Amino acid sequence: MANKPIILATRGSALALAQAHAVLRQCREAFPALAFEIRVYKTTGDKLQTAALAQSELPKGLFTKELEAALLNGEADIAVHSLKDLPTALPEGLALGAVGQREDARDILVTRVAGSGVGRGYGPGASLATLAPGCVVATSSTRRAAQVRELRPDVDVAPIRGNVGTRLRKLAENADIDATLLAAAGIRRLGFIVDTEGRLSGGPPDSEAAPPGLLRVAFLSPLQVIPCVGQAAVGIEIRADDNEVSGICAGLNHRETELCVRAERSFLSAMGGGCQAAVAAHGVIEGAVLRLRAVSYLGREARRASGEAPMDQAELLGADLAALLAGPSENA
Repeated sequence: MANKPIILATRGSALALAQAHAVLRQCREAFPALAFEIRVYKTTGDKLQTAALAQSELPKGLFTKELEAALLNGEADIAVHSLKDLPTALPEGLALGAVGQREDARDILVTRVAGSGVGRGYGPGASLATLAPGCVVATSSTRRAAQVRELRPDVDVAPIRGNVGTRLRKLAENADIDATLLAAAGIRRLGFIVDTEGRLSGGPPDSEAAPPGLLRVAFLSPLQVIPCVGQAAVGIEIRADDNEVSGICAGLNHRETELCVRAERSFLSAMGGGCQAAVAAHGVIEGAVLRLRAVSYLGREARRASGEAPMDQAELLGADLAALLAGPSENA
């Protein structure tokens, strides 16, 4: 492999490329004697821009299958994913080689600024609680939709597709949409800036997002809106038998993030859900203890559980919380 570049496979969205280039910089800094290159692939999810992600008939690995095929046929050596998109069951012959350090795992609520001239707008301090009754919150995440409906049953939820910039532009231009939910990590990695009054500006140079100052951001507590499994972490997938690339991954892995997401992914796997399931889990490490909070909307009512365990029992903790939430309800 010393005579040829190590290929990093990625999707072509602005966020995917930002993540892939961040991993590329890490690789080059940690292994200056090796050559690394990025190769872009279009995934099924990129092609199905009009499909609602909540549809149960959508294929698994919506944003990962083509990258995994490139690994298996030798076209690529490393696949860089948003870990939230990576199914918990990987194809035979592939493995999760490393997990990058987690960014801000919180969700954000994005609304229009008051006086923008398009539909409803909000001033500083906007939040889920201050949304007008009957307003429309746009999201294609079943997990986000379920949490919004639980917290604000008096608002409507509508689907929205597109990359981060596209969704921001749709909100800015469409009076039929009053708010949307996004991952804080996404806007940070894309270079967006949030000022002291929550107004959004910046972003990638070729961004299709709304002009600066028209949208307002509110960060949502993970205690209120639990992030999805793997949110804000980058997953690095490799061939399981590739010892050289496995050694590279050892230099890229962030151990604390890895333990947290292993607990989260164990929970998701035990719940039997895929990446679009209406469940959420978020792990944090405090001292030598891993704490995990989870919620499931798979039944007739929301069910929550939390627990803690030594860090070396991350996967057991996730499975234990899933057993609690999948068991019979006390209200049944």
